[in-house]
Amino acid sequence: MATDSTHSPTSPSTRSTMEDHPDIRSLRDQYAAVGSKPMAGLVEGLCLLTGLYLAISPWVVGFTGLTSLRVTNLVVGIALAVLAMGYGSVLERTHGLGWVAIAIGVWTIIAPWVVAGDADITKTIWNNAVVGGVACLLGLATMGMGLMKRKVRA
Repeated sequence: MATDSTHSPTSPSTRSTMEDHPDIRSLRDQYAAVGSKPMAGLVEGLCLLTGLYLAISPWVVGFTGLTSLRVTNLVVGIALAVLAMGYGSVLERTHGLGWVAIAIGVWTIIAPWVVAGDADITKTIWNNAVVGGVACLLGLATMGMGLMKRKVRA
C-alpha cells in the first residue's frame, strides 16, 4: 500500500510549529513593544518592590506575637515578587496573570482577620490594607498592559 508523501505526518510541509505562525510572531512583537515602554518597567518594578516589602513588612512594622501572619506575609510577598519578575522577563506570557496579583492583594487585605483572629492588630491591618491595595492596583495595571497591545497595532 503506497502512501502519498505530501500527506505524511513527517513531510516538510507539516513540520512547522505554532512558533512559526505569522499571528504568533505578530503578537510577540506587539507585546515586546508594550513591554519596552517606560510604564511597563514602572509597573513591574513597583510590583517587585511591593512583593519584597510585603515579605519583610512583619519585621519592619513589628508583628509581635503574630507568627502565622509573619509567615503568610513572607510567603505571599515572595510569590508577588516572583510574579513581578515574570512580568518583567516574559510579559507576553504573564500579562494574563495580573489577576494573581489582584488575588494576592485581596488576600493580603483580609489576612489579618483570617490568620490573626481577635488579636489587637491595628498597625498590621493598616500595613496589609495599604500593601494589598497597591498589589491590586498593580495587578490591574499589568492586565491593562496586555490590552495596550491593541493600541500599539493601530
